[in-house]
Amino acid sequence: MRRSSHLPPGARRGAAMARRVLLGLVVATAGWLLAPSSPVTAQAQTCPQDAATPALSRAAEPGADLVQVVEVVGLMDPVLSDFVIDRISRASEPGSGVLFVVLRIDSRRAVVDEVQLGAIADAIVDSRVPVTAWVGPSGARATGEAAQLLALVDRVGVAPGARLGDTGDQVLDCDRFGWLWGPNAALFADRTVNHSEATAAGVTPAPAPTLGEFLFTLEDLGFETVEVTDGETGETRLEPRSSVQFVSLPFVGGIMHTVASPPLAYLLLLIALSLVLLELYTAGVGIAGVTGAACGILALYGLAVLPTNGYAIALIVFAFFAFAIDVQTGVPRVWTAIGTAAVVAGTLTLYDGVSMSWVPMLGGLVGLMLGILGGMPPLIRSRFSTPTIGRDWMIGMRGEAVEPLHPFGVVRIAESLWRARTFRASPIPSGEPVEVTGIDGLLLEVTPVSDADEGGSGAGAGDADEAGSAQEAAGETT
Repeated sequence: MRRSSHLPPGARRGAAMARRVLLGLVVATAGWLLAPSSPVTAQAQTCPQDAATPALSRAAEPGADLVQVVEVVGLMDPVLSDFVIDRISRASEPGSGVLFVVLRIDSRRAVVDEVQLGAIADAIVDSRVPVTAWVGPSGARATGEAAQLLALVDRVGVAPGARLGDTGDQVLDCDRFGWLWGPNAALFADRTVNHSEATAAGVTPAPAPTLGEFLFTLEDLGFETVEVTDGETGETRLEPRSSVQFVSLPFVGGIMHTVASPPLAYLLLLIALSLVLLELYTAGVGIAGVTGAACGILALYGLAVLPTNGYAIALIVFAFFAFAIDVQTGVPRVWTAIGTAAVVAGTLTLYDGVSMSWVPMLGGLVGLMLGILGGMPPLIRSRFSTPTIGRDWMIGMRGEAVEPLHPFGVVRIAESLWRARTFRASPIPSGEPVEVTGIDGLLLEVTPVSDADEGGSGAGAGDADEAGSAQEAAGETT
């Protein structure tokens, strides 16, 4: 019995509607991202050299014995900036018990506008308790707007191997915050300095290889230490008496901050588009569609926070439309080449002013091409070839060769492109009518229509002869 390849009408309508919804989401996403959605970054300004920074005169309340270390890692995005403002504001509240705040900095740039950046600066300047900063550990960077903010803190420490500077043009309000870094502004404007250069310039009081050693230099701010003698060696060392508390972004805030990193937002975009492309070839919405939608939402948030180029996102989205044309055939064709060029161009120009390592770019592109060329076509064919849908109905169907078969090529059967092969010694030219004679796994076996007709005639004659012989044998028996 031949198995039907058709779904019930209700299921067909539901699957078609689901595919239209997913396709609509992709198109709407592309249109939204083409709009000027990149954040408005802070604008530079020229400050007179006699503009003084605010005088800081503050001290912790009596009895305070807690040092809060606030982790400031990654781009200064809205989530991280709100977190920093909140922690400094809480430390300034009466009864907080906080001696001072230490910002542990490893941030290369801010992706917020001058209003939000000014709010961070106001929180530092208006704090009732001292605010300090330590750039560390080794390999950490404080550059761009993050380096400008450090000009307003009470004390700065730089670990060996860390760098401070490359502030660029000042973006904080000159009337409110003065000439940042004062005489050292030219030193930090377009280069970074290490811990030795920072100490020589008077920016840091002493080298601070570790956060603990930096805290030991803050006794004038109330940090208490105690001398402890080792009973075995007799050596004396300093240990903190004041309590130290490390605070970082909460769980949800940490996820959103991580998503807004350039590599992850880019990879999530590729994953979302790949899964949506896969879901367009399935009967209904499944795990791939739900996972793709979740990745797409996270990618949209990350790309909305980061400074991006709309045309680059459009190129990446267009690439997947190009891949969709060829992916069902399983044979790379001209649209695959166009899509590859588009996704590479979009990847290289995706971000405006924010760098992305070549590792996620190369990994994303290689993984995408392996999935598009090697993984997705067999997976899509296997979904269409399940026993629930059936394949036997294709045997005997006729179509045409889209490209020459010698012996492998592509044919069009029932308005769909399929990989096929022929067992003829001579190739089947493009445009030649063909008939499906068998199915081997995911590959159609075809023959020219002329050969199929001849084979069918011969088979019919043979059947007639066999029927006649059977009748003669029956007569003799009677």
